[in-house]
Amino acid sequence: MTQPPVAPQRPHVRRIHGTETDDPWHWLRDRDDPAVREYLEAENAYTEAATVHLADLREQIFSEIKDRTKETHQSLPTPKDDWEYRARTVEGLQYVIHVRRPRGGTDDDETVLLDENELAEGHEYFAVGDLAVSPDHRLLAYTTDTDGDEKYTLTVVDIASGRVLDGPDVPAAGCGLAELSYGLVWANDNSTLFAVRTDDAQRPNRVIRHVVGTDPAGDLEAYREDDERFWVGVGAIRSERFVVIGSQSKITSEHRLVDADRPDAEPLVVRARSEGIEYGVDHQGDRLLIVTNDGAQDFRLVEAPVPSEGDAPASGDVPGESSNPAGGDGPDDLSTWSELIGDRPGIRLDDVDCFDDFVVVHDRQDGLTTLRVHDTRGAEAGELGPAFEIEMPEPVYEAGGGANAEFDTRRYRFGYTSMVTPPSIFELDLDSGERELLDQLPVLGDVDLSAYTTERITATAPDGTAVPISLVWKPSAISWPAPCLLYGYGAYEIGMPASFSTVRLSLLDRGVLFAIAHVRGGGELGRAWYEGGKLDRKHNTFDDFAACAGHLALEGWADPRRICARGGSAGGLLMGAMVNRHPDLFCGVVAEVPFVDVLNTMLDPDIPLTVTEYDEWGDPNDPTAFETIRSYAPYENVEAADHPAVLVTAGLTDPRVQYWEPAKWVAKLRATTTSTKPILLRTEMGAGHGGPSGRYDAWRDEAFILAFICDVLGVA
Repeated sequence: MTQPPVAPQRPHVRRIHGTETDDPWHWLRDRDDPAVREYLEAENAYTEAATVHLADLREQIFSEIKDRTKETHQSLPTPKDDWEYRARTVEGLQYVIHVRRPRGGTDDDETVLLDENELAEGHEYFAVGDLAVSPDHRLLAYTTDTDGDEKYTLTVVDIASGRVLDGPDVPAAGCGLAELSYGLVWANDNSTLFAVRTDDAQRPNRVIRHVVGTDPAGDLEAYREDDERFWVGVGAIRSERFVVIGSQSKITSEHRLVDADRPDAEPLVVRARSEGIEYGVDHQGDRLLIVTNDGAQDFRLVEAPVPSEGDAPASGDVPGESSNPAGGDGPDDLSTWSELIGDRPGIRLDDVDCFDDFVVVHDRQDGLTTLRVHDTRGAEAGELGPAFEIEMPEPVYEAGGGANAEFDTRRYRFGYTSMVTPPSIFELDLDSGERELLDQLPVLGDVDLSAYTTERITATAPDGTAVPISLVWKPSAISWPAPCLLYGYGAYEIGMPASFSTVRLSLLDRGVLFAIAHVRGGGELGRAWYEGGKLDRKHNTFDDFAACAGHLALEGWADPRRICARGGSAGGLLMGAMVNRHPDLFCGVVAEVPFVDVLNTMLDPDIPLTVTEYDEWGDPNDPTAFETIRSYAPYENVEAADHPAVLVTAGLTDPRVQYWEPAKWVAKLRATTTSTKPILLRTEMGAGHGGPSGRYDAWRDEAFILAFICDVLGVA
């Protein structure tokens, strides 16, 4: 068999907090060194050679995914004013086509707004970042990335004529607006766009006003954020009254509102930042609805008056006191805040959806989302009006707001899925109380979804904490104890949804039990669940995941010799910890774009996103945080052991987890392990954090990973 490539070790010693560290694979960070690309390509060749026996299985799984997918498919139309907008895919084409038609029209009335396939020609990677139609529905603005580095370029097109008004090939526009981040919002003048630009570390740090067709050199800043812990974003409000500029760190937020009718107006602060206070803003009538953790660990809902010129920001430090020298009564004066929903420990208030005369409140309890509709017609100040909860048909599910573009409506669309129910869109008629299933993701082929079963169980962590596990399997295909794929993430208060996956059926049909470990650090069980798995309590994330694997084996769900673990990005850090801490617990581990060089990355403020991550992982410039991170960082803690089979992925242009993190970790594992099992690295040489951009390429990538999983589980 082909021998794995060996990454040369070159001394790189430094002293930090009195500790001398040696990083012999530090040289892999030099992207411009030809030896680096040569090494990564050699790793790819080795991985291909080591898995050549799975080529037929990969092709089979790819065909299964393709055969279950309706390749030519149209999304549900989203109505907005006189138009309906939708997206469609066409068999044989990699990317989406965006179209519209007059409201109530037919497919024959459609106009193509944007064909991503045409734009992607000649590019190995292609992605649309934002797509926005002007309020008068005359212009289309969109941003594109052709490298996977998440640096986007703006183009604006006149929809009727197809003429490009702004972009890289328009001299009058100074050859276009480039190197944008996410976020693109129109002002109501139909010519001003608010967009986000980044600093040298690729931190989104300023919002600019750009007038279509003008040279970006003349763009004015609507807001600049100088605190490196914070990043900025821009968003629209459904009422179209304001453009929202948000600035936030991992634990603190601050929002400004720009009058959408006066894009040159000075942004007004809703509430000045106060360390540890987070909030989000929506608008209805003469009030703002604000979701905040001020005085409520799991957040509460308050209302505040709509700001006006002359309002000044509150100090934010003392509730009820304002720094407004004029004594104004805007939202900045905290004494004007009125509580609508108070703190309910264990019930996380996630969000509110505001419409002209109703509000939908999103709560999460015991890992499940509830949607509660409040009819605000006739409600007095300080009230939300009568409410009812939207009933869900299954005990374990995921639900959330759908594409609701219109503010003045009495219909509400929401999405629903479970591990055995494909993504579905329902529409609720608030006047009749009736709801209708408008659309459901089709699953083609000989698939009987009633043949699959889902359940939620709990494991017990070493400290006695109950950790939920979501399970799905096919009873007719499985034998107990079963080969098992255990998935985990556990960071940023992001909950792993118990949702449907067409791709996953290829595992279930082969008798594999699929499980999601809802570990601490995620957002499934409220803010305390998140805080229990970050900073100096990060070890709880690792303990929870190992406890879930042990519980599945002990209770007869999983064959203890055939449990494979999978996670990506921050979940890849979890995978790295499992390989180091519990090498005997898993027969295989898949770590996708894994954040495994945590200590070195967090010590380098020049790497994109490092400083903004201090509140999640800790600032290693502090000796205590340094020792905490060093105690679990996968790259720092590789030891000789009989490691499981490992498949690691990376993206050469990834700005979130630099390619060298997985490359260095694999090199160190190979040099240290006592195992003969394969340790494989697969780097996408023309893509970033999300892997291949085209849908067929993405399916082949997933087929590669699933074939590896089937192999280590013994079901190939």
